[in-house]
Amino acid sequence: MARLPRLALPGYPHHMIQRGNNRAAIVATPADYRFFLDLLGDAAQQFDVAIHAYVLMSNHFHLLATPQTVDGLPKMMQAVGRTYVRYFNRVQQRTGTLWEGRYKSTVIQTDRYLMACMAYIDLNPVRAGLVSTPQDYPWSSHLHYLGLRADRLITPHALVWELGNTPFAREAAYAEMVRSGLNSVQQAALTQATLRGWALGEPDFVADLQKRTERRVAKTRAGRPLSRPI
Repeated sequence: MARLPRLALPGYPHHMIQRGNNRAAIVATPADYRFFLDLLGDAAQQFDVAIHAYVLMSNHFHLLATPQTVDGLPKMMQAVGRTYVRYFNRVQQRTGTLWEGRYKSTVIQTDRYLMACMAYIDLNPVRAGLVSTPQDYPWSSHLHYLGLRADRLITPHALVWELGNTPFAREAAYAEMVRSGLNSVQQAALTQATLRGWALGEPDFVADLQKRTERRVAKTRAGRPLSRPI
């Protein structure tokens, strides 16, 4: 079966995952983490992509981002991927591929899944057993939303501003949201939709997306009633 092109639509938040080849390390030192994040920030600005949340793990990373153009995301990811591989191969004196194929991505319904996706990203190091709380992990956007660090990479989504009328109120509300975590249904939905490339949202959202692209956005036929979000 022919591989579907990635679903990329301007103005919609996208959740992305990129893994190291055979789950191998993609960073080895703090300098690698910093280089990658600086590179991502430059590429996001160049290709007009708003990064809302991220986590950079030892062998993969997650992004939540909204592109303003059709090709913004793929161009950003291509620029970061190629430049970082050259850097990492040079400093590690290695050759060959670094990534496990192409990155995985999906479009998510903003009002239903955006904040859940941010918590999902923040909690990744906790799920991996690296830290007991997300604020103990330095290579994510979580500290920015707690007001503990200014991160130039981050452009908060409008929904974040609705968490409170003051920075303190927003930071407290965000911290509580992440502490509350996700249920197993939300976590599975975010993981599977991203890995499979199907839009994540309610039936009306998915049907509306299908009108905006020729690429299939759901496993079932566009417009067909769905028993649950995909």
